[in-house]
Amino acid sequence: MDRALIALALMATASALAAPPTLPDESRHRSLGVASCASSLCHGSVQPWREGRVLQNEYVTWSRSDRHARAYETLLTERSAAIARKLGLAQPAHEAGVCLACHAHNVPSARRASGVVLADGVGCEACHGPAERWIKPHVEPHASRAKLLPLGLYPVWDPMARARLCLGCHFGDAQKLVTHRMMAAGHPRLSFEIDTFMHIQPAHYGAPRGAGADAIAQGVRAWSLGQALAAMELLELFGHPARGRDGMFPELVLFDCNACHHRMSESRDAGARLGVGPGVVRLNDANLLMLPHIVRRLEGTAADDLAREIGRLHAAIAGAGDPLAQAARLRGAIEKLLPRIDEHRFSAADLRAILFAVIDQGLAGQYSDYSGAEQAAMGIEALVDFMTRRGLLRVSAVQRPMRELLAAAANDEAYAPERLARALRELRRAVEGEGSIE
Repeated sequence: MDRALIALALMATASALAAPPTLPDESRHRSLGVASCASSLCHGSVQPWREGRVLQNEYVTWSRSDRHARAYETLLTERSAAIARKLGLAQPAHEAGVCLACHAHNVPSARRASGVVLADGVGCEACHGPAERWIKPHVEPHASRAKLLPLGLYPVWDPMARARLCLGCHFGDAQKLVTHRMMAAGHPRLSFEIDTFMHIQPAHYGAPRGAGADAIAQGVRAWSLGQALAAMELLELFGHPARGRDGMFPELVLFDCNACHHRMSESRDAGARLGVGPGVVRLNDANLLMLPHIVRRLEGTAADDLAREIGRLHAAIAGAGDPLAQAARLRGAIEKLLPRIDEHRFSAADLRAILFAVIDQGLAGQYSDYSGAEQAAMGIEALVDFMTRRGLLRVSAVQRPMRELLAAAANDEAYAPERLARALRELRRAVEGEGSIE
């Protein structure tokens, strides 16, 4: 099937569902810059206010502790300068649009007030939306999210919208993508799981993270939606007429690094887990490995159908069919499941079942390559965290096996599947020892 037809099929599938909110860097509204939020009477208080859910020290937290505030500074390093030189960019990294797209709030000049300074990095409006129209009414009596959304406020409180926003830079999309060429020039490999990264980011919102069942439920939804949306983005990029190719080759950043990058003397047959022969370049299916276990908690038949479609995609890439058409079908199937994932309230039994499924998948040899192991480790860490905060697991019971698991998946160049399997077995025994969930 022609790539243009695939792109049309993907767009038709997307239009069948409600249009997602406009991302901040694509908004038609004007940005004012971080200084508009920094007053000590606004969000620049040194100490959090005790009254109300808004802490009022969000700017201070961001500027002092959040790595987003230093994203632009990264472009001034020698490493970034070397990447720009190797790529043959016409501008240094700190001036190149391809770099500024994710290292700053680089909206077009017509949509920038004088207060927008690229050196501020990924500032308030890069996530919360251009503030020109909502900054004044958001402090007025009876202000509400519903009133502010049409004025350009981005709904970061919504797990689906937040996942779409974060994935744009931390995973990539049709507008901005860390390509295989960029990685070859020295850009770090991107890996992302939204719940893990939300825990890493310094909290700058009212309800303390981890407080209450609703906060835990939101985390489970965020993890699940993040897996689904990352898989959809991968498949959309795979079928994209421009992003999906790099000259005569496909865009190799979409594929599993370890399918090619390993010692030639090393005897490997990692493709066996997919039912394909050795030497086949394999799609990076890290998120697709997690997704059927999530969907199974919604409906077993849908999970089986999804697993079959994933298998057909791997087979098609290996030569048994049209990979572009199959990628479009699989993406459409996942998109139809999104509302159900978003609406599902994951129970204690759900968490336990998903955790065991992810562990058992690794024990069956499905994490032979690092990308799957890394995504599984982040997912298991999130699931164990949800369960300990719900009182379903004792921290002391899982602390040692979790430490071993994370260590086993900490370094791609030193990854040994046998070490990961040992940690998974130990973790499974520890969780089983905690008893069953009624």
